[in-house]
Amino acid sequence: MVIARSRKGDIKLLDKYKIAETESFQKNIHTDPIRSLYSKITDYVYPQLRQNPFFGPNIKKLKGELSSFYRYRIGNFRLFYSIDTGRSVVFIVSLKDRKNAY
Repeated sequence: MVIARSRKGDIKLLDKYKIAETESFQKNIHTDPIRSLYSKITDYVYPQLRQNPFFGPNIKKLKGELSSFYRYRIGNFRLFYSIDTGRSVVFIVSLKDRKNAY
């Protein structure tokens, strides 16, 4: 965890990773019911992924053919993403209902 202190003495966590949404994900965020979840994703999920996209209570690394992807559980939905550690970027790939996700 990287911590910075402002001139006023406020402590702020610096983001370790950047978030990049794929074009296919951006097209899907305008559909129901994904549209209603998008504010939760940007306000709650993205800050967590910027700090540590590898570990968390809702994060799981996928296995088999999808082993290069992770999933973040959001109720009945799954947010799928991959990580480029060299460039420190989290690529958001898709958001799907759990019953259609795998």
